[in-house]
Amino acid sequence: MISPLLSNIYLDPLDHLMAGRGFEMVRYADDFVVLCRSPQEAAEALAVVRGWTEQSGLTLHSEKTKLVDARSDGFDFLGYHFERGRRWPRKKSLEKLKDTIRAKTGRTVGRGLPMVIADINPILKGWFGYFRHSYRPTFRIVDGWVRRRLRSILREHQGLRGIARANGADQTRWPNAFFAKHGLLSLQGARDAVGQSS
Repeated sequence: MISPLLSNIYLDPLDHLMAGRGFEMVRYADDFVVLCRSPQEAAEALAVVRGWTEQSGLTLHSEKTKLVDARSDGFDFLGYHFERGRRWPRKKSLEKLKDTIRAKTGRTVGRGLPMVIADINPILKGWFGYFRHSYRPTFRIVDGWVRRRLRSILREHQGLRGIARANGADQTRWPNAFFAKHGLLSLQGARDAVGQSS
């Protein structure tokens, strides 16, 4: 992999070649997809790309280079997964967020809820800034997961055993409004605000 700047310089001729052949290519640095209307057109596009890269002394990434039907199989690009006309964070992107939040929300974290929320809000805000165009249910699901992490901390502080569950007494003790009152960023709320402003 080369730097984005060098990629843009080196792959600029490929951009022009594909546009000249009538192919719609979307590229960021050395990562790109070619959008096609049929399997035949996709095969032609791949042949053009392969021919150009071989002549330029480059090699296509064997695992990333494939033909897919986005109506059924989908594909990953720039952290998103695209499928059936929708997009959402790819599994790796979601797991990276969860790993970061897990590191700051262990049940024995030893800090009060306001400090934990202050610590994770910038992470959630940054993640939302990039993935705000995701399919709407994505945000509700992530919000629920984050609140379960926080409820588990509160259970530990009260001497309760076990982790918080998706449904049950913990949601009654600490409803969603409780976390909103303590300033937790709601991804769903942020998504709704973006929808209203646009």
